[in-house]
Amino acid sequence: MNLQDGKELILLARKTIENYFSGEQKIKKTRFKNKRGIFVSIHTYPEHELRGCIGFPYPILELGEALQKAAISAAFKDPRFLPLKRQELNKIILEISILTEPKPIHANSPKEYAKKIQIGKDGLIIIYDHMSGLLLPQVPVEYGWSAEKFLEQLCFKAGLDPNILTNPDVKIYKFQCQIFQEKTPNGEVIEKNISQT
Repeated sequence: MNLQDGKELILLARKTIENYFSGEQKIKKTRFKNKRGIFVSIHTYPEHELRGCIGFPYPILELGEALQKAAISAAFKDPRFLPLKRQELNKIILEISILTEPKPIHANSPKEYAKKIQIGKDGLIIIYDHMSGLLLPQVPVEYGWSAEKFLEQLCFKAGLDPNILTNPDVKIYKFQCQIFQEKTPNGEVIEKNISQT
């Protein structure tokens, strides 16, 4: 994806949220036909506090469709937050993370997992039994986590004890992201290099 694609996708996400306030919930067809995983994150501005984040980790939908559905869910259906209000539209910035397909990490111990994770590059998914959790690659950078801390927090996100990492039935996957973000509400769109945030 180039910067122009990123600008178009951010604009589509914002327009989708704006239209939802008017009762328009139809998902539009777009030129983005390839299937990709995507997350839409909403942050308050200028505080940069999380206001919603939902997405699709796996490439099961066309990118344009997945983006619109994720934008609506992040704004109105993230159970951690109250639904977005119309008057907040000029007080939020949007960020989209376009995912590579998650690949399993094979390891025999938690320490081995940590050695196979690159902070600032890899996002993680954990799956155990019916529990799962996902953290985007920008999260450990923002919090200054080590790879070990990243794995621990991933377990907490899934409602699991970090000691579960010793269980051979645990599955850990990693993926990378291309990230586009508004600098200001409805403002300039940039491609974000998370290793330098």
